[in-house]
Amino acid sequence: MLVIVATPIGNLGDMTPRAVDALRAADVIACEDTRRTRVLLDHFGLQRPADFISYRQGNEERTGERLLEWLRQGRTVALCSDGGYPGISDPGYRLIVLAAEHGVAIDVVPGASAVPLALLHSGLPSSSYTFKGYPPRKAGARRRFFEAERELPHTLIVFESPMRVASTLRAAYEVLGDRKACVCVELTKLHQRVERGYLGELAQAFAVRRVRGEVTLAIAGSNPKMARPEADAEDACGATGEDAIDEAEGT
Repeated sequence: MLVIVATPIGNLGDMTPRAVDALRAADVIACEDTRRTRVLLDHFGLQRPADFISYRQGNEERTGERLLEWLRQGRTVALCSDGGYPGISDPGYRLIVLAAEHGVAIDVVPGASAVPLALLHSGLPSSSYTFKGYPPRKAGARRRFFEAERELPHTLIVFESPMRVASTLRAAYEVLGDRKACVCVELTKLHQRVERGYLGELAQAFAVRRVRGEVTLAIAGSNPKMARPEADAEDACGATGEDAIDEAEGT
């Protein structure tokens, strides 16, 4: 059996008893970074199995075939990433597909994820939402990424690098208009910070702010109720904000 094990994204208190049991019972543990997972195992007093290997971007195909062979031999493989769910913007998808194609049993042990946490922190509609991973790095592709979302009603959740959060907020503002959004930094960690507002003001605020840590953005869907009222509207990301972003990015 392939067991997909969600692990804490920052607070070790979010590790579930079931996740601990799954790692304890595994014949093989495949993880994104063995150093990070070793800390997790040591914290919970778990022995490392004889086969404790790295499954990361760059070796997924080669290591996946090796793991599949073990699975077909009847061994239990626990798959985890550095935090959250394997396969959700972390290595894992290819192995899951490989296991499914070869009729290997798959189980998922639930746990922490930045996606629902950001959605609920945001105060934005939660009845319908879409998670789209990381936006493209290049400006043109990033604009097209948001243009595909312009008329859609659901709340949009994305991850972003702390180095690009300001430019991504600006691109979202320029394409989607001044609608409600939320920036979540370091969710579940000691320095967790959540800021809500409209895209324009958030883009301007983060243009002059140094961000450290993991960032998750939640952006309202296309709905007049989520847009800044016209009476209050003003260019919240004007030349000053754009200049600051360009300077911060070294452009």
